[in-house]
Amino acid sequence: MESWHGTTILGVKKDKRTVIAGDGQVSLGNTVIKPNAKKVRRLGADGAVIGGFAGATADAFTLFERLEKKLEQYNGQLMRASVELAKDWRTDKYLRNLEAMMIVADKDVMLILTGNGDVLEPEGGIAAIGSGGNYALAAARALAEYEADPEVLARRAMGIAAEVCVFTNDRLTVETVEA
Repeated sequence: MESWHGTTILGVKKDKRTVIAGDGQVSLGNTVIKPNAKKVRRLGADGAVIGGFAGATADAFTLFERLEKKLEQYNGQLMRASVELAKDWRTDKYLRNLEAMMIVADKDVMLILTGNGDVLEPEGGIAAIGSGGNYALAAARALAEYEADPEVLARRAMGIAAEVCVFTNDRLTVETVEA
C-alpha cells in the first residue's frame, strides 16, 4: 500500500514575531494529488494561536479540534493546553492511533507536538516537521543570522526545501503572530 507524503512545515520565531509556513503539496506515491492544500491555520476563538500539521489530514484536524478545546479550557494558555493535549494523545486509545505532528505558536512560545507525548520548544526558535522538514530546517538555520525578518526567512527556507525535496512545493500558506 502506498502512503501519503508531501508536507513541509516550518516555524520561525525571531524577535517579537513568529511565522509558521507550510507547503501545499499532497502526494500519493510519486503522484501529486493536490498542489494547494492548506496545512497552516489559525486556532482558538480569537485566532491568537497558529498551527501547521504534517501527517494524515483527518488526524491533524482531529488534533487541531482537540487543541482548540484545550485552549478554551485553559484560557488560551498554549503551553498548558499543549501539555494536556499531549497527555491525552499519549494515553487515549483512539488518539494514540493518530498519525500527525504539529507546530503551534502564540505570541510567547512555539512548540512541536508529537503523538509520543512530546511538547518540545525548539532550540534557536526554528522548528520543522514533515517529509521536507529537514531541508527547510537546515536552510532556515543557515539563513537565520543573515535574515532578520522571520517571514522572509521562512519563505526563503521553504523555497530551498521545495527545490530539493520532491514531496514539497512552493505554494505556501503563511501565518504570523506578533508579541
